[in-house]
Amino acid sequence: MRKYRLMAPGPTPVPEKVLLKMADTIIHHRTPQFQAVLKDVNIKLKKLFQTKNPVFVFASSGTGAMEASVVNLVSRGDKVIVVKGGKFGERFAEISSAYGVEVVDCDVEWGKSVDPEVVSELLKENPDVKAVYSTLCETSTGVVNDIKAIAKVVSATDAVLVVDAISGLSADELKTDEWGVDVVVCGSQKGLMLPPGLAFLSLSRKAQKLVESSSLPKYYFDLKAALKAHAKDDTPYTPAVSLIMGLNTVLDMLLEEGLDNVLKRHAKLANATREAVKAMGLELFSEKPSNAVTAVKVPEGVDGGALAKKMRDEQGVTIAGGQAALKGKIFRLAHLGYMDEYDTIGALAGIEIVLSQLGFDVRLGKGVGKAQELFK
Repeated sequence: MRKYRLMAPGPTPVPEKVLLKMADTIIHHRTPQFQAVLKDVNIKLKKLFQTKNPVFVFASSGTGAMEASVVNLVSRGDKVIVVKGGKFGERFAEISSAYGVEVVDCDVEWGKSVDPEVVSELLKENPDVKAVYSTLCETSTGVVNDIKAIAKVVSATDAVLVVDAISGLSADELKTDEWGVDVVVCGSQKGLMLPPGLAFLSLSRKAQKLVESSSLPKYYFDLKAALKAHAKDDTPYTPAVSLIMGLNTVLDMLLEEGLDNVLKRHAKLANATREAVKAMGLELFSEKPSNAVTAVKVPEGVDGGALAKKMRDEQGVTIAGGQAALKGKIFRLAHLGYMDEYDTIGALAGIEIVLSQLGFDVRLGKGVGKAQELFK
């Protein structure tokens, strides 16, 4: 028998108390009992997102909230800037193009963060832009973007800033209202320590004005309907009741720990992971690494696909490989959500073993030892 360890950047492990809560007797979603839970959730989500504005919950993956942020803010023929520095930045562009929205590409070399000055120049060249789309943590590359600086640039214009924080929320700093971020989207299966199935979207007053004028087709993701229901602590359509019950427990856990402490915990695990892989003789892929996931270059002569497969099938540790052009060239090790020092040490030990099996000259215990030093 081998214990299964989930160390990918989503889905992430779910705490036992959350699993038990979701397994409790289901209640009807149009009852005072559930609406009381939803009211609590709505209040706590605002604290987590660090906003006074509404945060909507959808029964979908995070991509649903990404799509909602397009179809509710702009119209066919409108212009948006999309920061394309990885697979998920590209997804914003793909969604926008699918609805006939003109995309101004802000291309960023994969592995690097976007320069806010480039965004500023694009806004000057395109004063009619309605929205700027960026990621907090670009999960495919392990890069964190300087959202605070980007928000400062965008806030000075009529455009709104939409941030994909699907993997970054609770791992990387994001002060929604203080920084002037208009829309934040998130998913349940990352730092929120839940199974996949919930998506979240916060909406500023500035963004709400765009919602009124958007003419793109929408039905389930209609934020006008969501706003109306949210005012009554309700949802327009059937919510994912069991997941929301689990979410309420997760939010209690995160708020009890304290948001600053949650960020410090992720930073501690991330720093130990980065220093450990460097101690093994490996090279980081990300120029500006996120605290949600560490992307590591697969060393010359090692089969990246075999590395991930052996980790999963022989070591019982699921990590993530590279996507698109990075397939086989990097691997990604998460330190996100319900993970601790011993999860990190166990995963690093597995990587050392597998790299050794695949012919890479690594001294067993080198990376693990470095992590242990930093955890003292």
